Amino acid sequence: MDTIASLFAFITTPVSWIIVQFHKVFGAIFGPDTGWAWGLSIVSLVVLIRICLIPLFVKQIKATRNMQALQPKMKAIQERYKSDKQRQSEEMMKLYKETGTNPLSSCLPILAQSPFFFALYHVLSNIASGKPIGAMNQTLVDSAREAKIFGAPIAAKFMDSPEKVEALGATLLDVRIVTAVMIVLMSASQFFTQRQLMMKNVDLSVKTPYMQQQKMLMYIFPVIFAVMGINFPVGVLVYWLTTNVWTMGQQMYVINQNPTPGSKAQDSYLQRLLKSATHHGEIRSRRHKAVVKAIVAKGSDRNENERRFIGALAKAGLAAQADGTVVKSDAAIAEAEGTAAPKRQQPKRQTKAQRQAGAQQAKSDETAEESAGEAAQDTQPKTSLEKKPETPAKGGPQGGGRSRASSGGSRQRKGQQRPKHPSSKK
Repeated sequence: MDTIASLFAFITTPVSWIIVQFHKVFGAIFGPDTGWAWGLSIVSLVVLIRICLIPLFVKQIKATRNMQALQPKMKAIQERYKSDKQRQSEEMMKLYKETGTNPLSSCLPILAQSPFFFALYHVLSNIASGKPIGAMNQTLVDSAREAKIFGAPIAAKFMDSPEKVEALGATLLDVRIVTAVMIVLMSASQFFTQRQLMMKNVDLSVKTPYMQQQKMLMYIFPVIFAVMGINFPVGVLVYWLTTNVWTMGQQMYVINQNPTPGSKAQDSYLQRLLKSATHHGEIRSRRHKAVVKAIVAKGSDRNENERRFIGALAKAGLAAQADGTVVKSDAAIAEAEGTAAPKRQQPKRQTKAQRQAGAQQAKSDETAEESAGEAAQDTQPKTSLEKKPETPAKGGPQGGGRSRASSGGSRQRKGQQRPKHPSSKK
């Protein structure tokens, strides 16, 4: 750790200078040699750094959401080019370029904060050794070396030997109790921050390997912090605990005010917005109007939370407009009360197989109707005006026809018979 911290020695001077400036302020209040003065100076350093990193945090949130939205497409690319890793990488880079997504953006706050973390570790290591560093002269180093937080010197570590702890003017039991409590709080805050992200601010309708990976990190990160924490000075533990608490609060605010579409956090947010809209009869906040406007613009692409929100507005007699406002609607009230005229439902589009089956059925019905019509025409009495021939004597030529007609009535010619020519003798 000392070797890694020495790589960031170039930034130790700015970090030590910031700590000294905050120490002047808190030293005038609590005393220059107290743990409160030096501890709050480290906390103020964290707050200053995190305020400067807010733009990177916003990029991290956007990058994380973009990565979540791209997971189905990424999975399809992986399955399509499973045997060609090079083509798979090319398609992934092409997808990132088309969507403007940078996978490293989600790690920007941690990467940007690392130099300050290692620089602070380097400063505290020199304080423990009693060596001046950066903007801290020997007097300030001695003052910081004697400062204690709940009985533990800010330069002491959990794994320090009893002799080293005694040289700092403390007992090993006090140091280990304080460091153990800080390590537990640091790991717990890291776990809760990741769990808050996974349980509330993830689109639960999309199941991707990315979600499984995040769940694994939710358990791995606290273990890593716990193992590394035993080698951190008390001052570094204060720094890391403060930054974890800041991250947790910042993330909580983002989740409550700008949740991921389709997540539980969005459902809670829309419920609060619905309650405010129905109570006041309007959308007051400009930010809330922007949310409603985005939901209306989605149309049929709304997720389940957004559809429930629009439906609840209609039941309350309100209709969301394209500009993000809501107005009272008589049609919405009537529809909610069940008094509105029933809407004409469009017939469902049939599949090709259903259309073919319907055509065959219609053809069969038409054939059956034609057969029935022909049978009915055969059974009707003939009303022809032609003169029926007299019944000839037995054995005559017409008698045989009569006999055939009477015996084969079922084989009579269809329709009217053609009248005989007047010149015909038969």
